Formats: sequence, C-alpha cells, structure tokens
Amino acid sequence: MRQLKRDVVTAHASVSIHPLAVVHPAALLGRGVEIGPFCLIGEQVRIGDGTKLLSNVIINGQTSIGRENEIHPFAVLGGTSQDKKYRGEVSFVRIGDRNVIREYVTINRGTGAETETVIGDDNHLLAGVHIAHNCRIGNRVVMSNLASLAGHVIVGDNANIGGMVGVHQFVRIGRTAMIGGMSRVVKDIPPFMLVEGNPTSIYGLNTVGLKRINMTAETVAELKEAYRILYRSNLNLTSALEHLRDKLHTDEGRELIAFLQEETDRGVLKR
Repeated sequence: MRQLKRDVVTAHASVSIHPLAVVHPAALLGRGVEIGPFCLIGEQVRIGDGTKLLSNVIINGQTSIGRENEIHPFAVLGGTSQDKKYRGEVSFVRIGDRNVIREYVTINRGTGAETETVIGDDNHLLAGVHIAHNCRIGNRVVMSNLASLAGHVIVGDNANIGGMVGVHQFVRIGRTAMIGGMSRVVKDIPPFMLVEGNPTSIYGLNTVGLKRINMTAETVAELKEAYRILYRSNLNLTSALEHLRDKLHTDEGRELIAFLQEETDRGVLKR
C-alpha cells in the first residue's frame, strides 16, 4: 500500500484522513468518514458514511463496514483466518452500522471460498474481544473484555457475553441469552437464559435482558413456565418439548422450542 493522495481517493469533501494514515487508493470511503493517525486501510476495504477510526486501526482483506461505526485503537478487522484449513481463498468480513469496536478487537475473515464473518448493527465489542472465522453476530450484542468466539459461532440479537468467556466452535447462542464472566461454553445456549460457570449451567431466565427489550408480562410468565418444565422437572428434553408443544403460544415461546429442536453440532445445554 502507498500513502493516500487526497485528490485521488477522497470522493467527498467531508472525508477526513490524517496525514499519518495509509489508505489504499482503491478503498471506498463514504461521506463523513474520519481516519485517524497510523491507520492502515487495504485495497478492497469499504467504509460507510460517518464511521470513525480513532487511530492505529488496521482494516484489510475483503472487508465492508457500514455507517456510523466507532473503531478504537489497535483493532484489526478483516485479518486472515487463523484456521489451519485456510489456504488463502477469497473470503469476507461484513460489519453493519453503529457498532462500537474497542481497543485490540480482532475480527477474522471466513475459512472457505466466498464465506464470510458477519457482524450486525448496534453491537458493543469491548477491549480484547476476538471473533474468529465464519462467526455470525446479530444486533445489539454486548461482548465484554477478552471474550472470544471460536469459528462458526452464531450469536442471536441482544445476547450478552461476559468478560473472558470462551465459546467453542459451532456453538449457537440464542437471542437475549446472558453468559456470566469467565464461563466455558461448549454447548448451545437457548434463548432468554442466564448461564455461567465451568462447566456452564443454566440458572434461570435472563430477566434483566427481558426487561431491557420490553418483554410483555404474558411472555415472561410463559417463558418461566417453559424454564420450569425444561430445567426443573424430571422430564428429559424430548418429553419436556412434547409437554410444552401445545402450551406455548407467544412468539418467544415458539422461538425457544424451535431453537431446542434445530439441528446442532454441539448439543444443547440442558442443565
């Protein structure tokens, strides 16, 4: 890469690029983009309107970033997969809008030709977070300091992953689940649940998270009953699901049942 020439790349007068930043002339920058000192921006990078790179940010590979993101020093986005199966094939990172990406966050490209790692909108990724190849993160997810996702992890909307949590490859984390700090996650976490520990255990509903998304009282009551049948009765999972099949009428109740019935690589956390 060579240092950016303003008259070559800056499509909009509102773009601000520090003289000590290095931006490839082919990179596409939206209106109001700010690139601070010592940032390195690769040839195939796309950055949407209003996104700010504070300083010392590296973005490379086939990486597209949406609008109004805030990216802090020493984040590395679009780095090659750390998977031993990666052979240099073209793969992608796609990041949505209004994310806060703090210091030393790393987000890797996919393993496999034309695969991608996807981050949604309005997420908050705290310092030291690592998101490996082929992960898919929803919207409004919080990952606290040093939380790490191995490859192919799926995280639903509004999930909250505590500090120093380690998540195994191919795990699914359901919507509005809460994982306590320093937990070791090797099985799927159902939506709306509160889990923590090593080994990880389910302790109840994520009631704080349900309040934050304005869950109705009817829905909370239904999920509490589902939790009781699933995790506090003597029924196995198959029998519990059969018992609940005709008792859950809200969208969230049906979502919980659907999650538990979906095909899984790692199995679902049951207790």
